[in-house]
Amino acid sequence: MAHRVVLIPGDGTGPELTEATRRVLEATGVAFEWDVREAGADVMDQYGGNPLPAEVLDAVREAGVALKGPITTPVGVGFRSVNVALRNQLDMYAQVRPCKSYPGVRSRFDDVDLIIVRENTEDLYAGIEYEQGSPDAVELIAWIESKGGHLRHNDAGISIKPISITGTRRIFEFAFDYARKNGRRKITAVHKANIMKFSDGLWLRVAREVAAENDDIEFDDRIVDNMCMQLVQRPEEYDVLVLPNLYGDVLSDLCAGMIGGLGMAPGANYGESVAVFEPTHGSAPKYKGQNKVNPMAELLSGMLMLGHLGEHDAAARLEAAIAAVIAEGASVTYDMKPTRDDPTAVGTSEVADAIIEKLETGVPV
Repeated sequence: MAHRVVLIPGDGTGPELTEATRRVLEATGVAFEWDVREAGADVMDQYGGNPLPAEVLDAVREAGVALKGPITTPVGVGFRSVNVALRNQLDMYAQVRPCKSYPGVRSRFDDVDLIIVRENTEDLYAGIEYEQGSPDAVELIAWIESKGGHLRHNDAGISIKPISITGTRRIFEFAFDYARKNGRRKITAVHKANIMKFSDGLWLRVAREVAAENDDIEFDDRIVDNMCMQLVQRPEEYDVLVLPNLYGDVLSDLCAGMIGGLGMAPGANYGESVAVFEPTHGSAPKYKGQNKVNPMAELLSGMLMLGHLGEHDAAARLEAAIAAVIAEGASVTYDMKPTRDDPTAVGTSEVADAIIEKLETGVPV
C-alpha cells in the first residue's frame, strides 16, 4: 500500500529541492501517494495574505506525514515564520536535527554524530511579544520598574519566555524514547538555569525527574554557553542534546557547521499524531530556478521520513547512496567542491540523478 504524504514544495528554491527528493524517494521502490499543497510567500495573494492556508494544516492532520521544502521568513517585518506557525498549529512539540559527518564533506571535524532535540512550542518562540510603545509594553515596563528594574518608560519591546512542566516533561520523555529506539547512549539537558532560575531552572528540574525514570540511558546537563565550547572542543563526548526552543535553534546551526553547513542538516518535527520533515536551511530565493542549490539536507530529511514510515531498509539504502555520491565527489553541487568555482559542479537535479543511479545499481549498506 502506498504511503500518503503531503508534499509542501515551499518557495524560493524549495520546489526544486522537493522535486529532486520526490524522485529519489520513489527510486527507493517505496510507493507514495503525494498530496501537493502550497504554502509560503508565493501563495499569499491567493489566500488573503495568509502564507499558511487552513487546507494545508487540514491535509497534514489527515495524512499524518508531510515532506516540506524551505519557506521564506521575512526578517523584522511581514508575516511570522510559516515554520513556527506550522509547528504551533499542529502542536509538533519535538524537533529532531541529526548532525552527522559524511566522508567527502569539507569540515574541521570528521567524526561528528549528534542529535539535537529541540522543544518546539514554548520559550521565546511562543511569540508572546509586546511592541515598543504599545499599552501592554508600557504597563509591563512600569511593573518591571516597580520591582527595581532599569527599563525606562516607553523604551523597550518585550518578549515573554514561558517554559512549562508539561512541555518540558513531554520533550524529555520523547528524547529518552527516541534515544532508546535509535540505540543512542546519553542525553544531555542544555539550559541557563544558573541565571534564569524559574524558567530554565524548571526545565532542568523536570529533566532530572524524567532522567530518574529512565535510568537505562545515561544523563547529564550543561549550561548553554559552556555547551557551545564543549561542542567545538570534544564533540565525541556528546550524543543527544535536549534544548529549549531558542537554544535549540542556535546550537543546531552550530552543530550543522561542524558537519559542513546547513546544506547537510536535515530536520524532523513530531507531534502526537503528525510528523513533518524538512531541511533546516532557508529558501535561498536568489537562486530560485537556477538548478544550483545543494539538495542533501532535503534528501536526508526524506531519509528520516522513510524511517518514520517504517521503511527502514529503504532509509538505509538511501543513506548509503547519498554517502557514496558525497564520497566520490563528482556529482555534487558547487558548495561541496574543493573550490566554489569548480567547473565540474553539478546542479540540484543532477545530484538526484546520481543518487538514483546508486540506488539502482546498489551500494553496500
